[in-house]
Amino acid sequence: MAKVGRLFGLVLRLLALGATMSAAIVMGTSHERASVFAISFEAKYSDIPSFKYFMIANAVVSVYSFLVIFLPAETLLWRLVAAFDMVVTLLLTSSVSAALAVAQVGKDGNVRAGWLPICGQVPKYCNHVTGALGAGFAGLILYAMILLYSVHTVLYPLLD
Repeated sequence: MAKVGRLFGLVLRLLALGATMSAAIVMGTSHERASVFAISFEAKYSDIPSFKYFMIANAVVSVYSFLVIFLPAETLLWRLVAAFDMVVTLLLTSSVSAALAVAQVGKDGNVRAGWLPICGQVPKYCNHVTGALGAGFAGLILYAMILLYSVHTVLYPLLD
């Protein structure tokens, strides 16, 4: 039964690694040049701080996921991994929330603030951002499951 549990944890971590790495790569490659009334501009993720935060957070989580995959199962560091899983889950939550808020304004605009939507002018950019946010949200859901599994594996021997 312990091997099935370790395999389940490994599969979750591999899926989370794929999702967070995809989110970082897709966000990092999102850019598009457009012209409106003979004025040329470029939309790219690095112009928006919350998108940069989203990309960096997903890259950090990807590296963490990669490193934890190679951690021996018998080590006592798994208790520390459970704490880091909590930090990583909160990091993903904050980055996805910040990026979603900015993406919503970019998509719909804000009439009261006078901010116009930009997705009509740069649809490829908006599609990239949407894909990155979807992958990031999938990574967040996977990390929430990993967190529950980590807490269970750390606390179960203490409650038994």
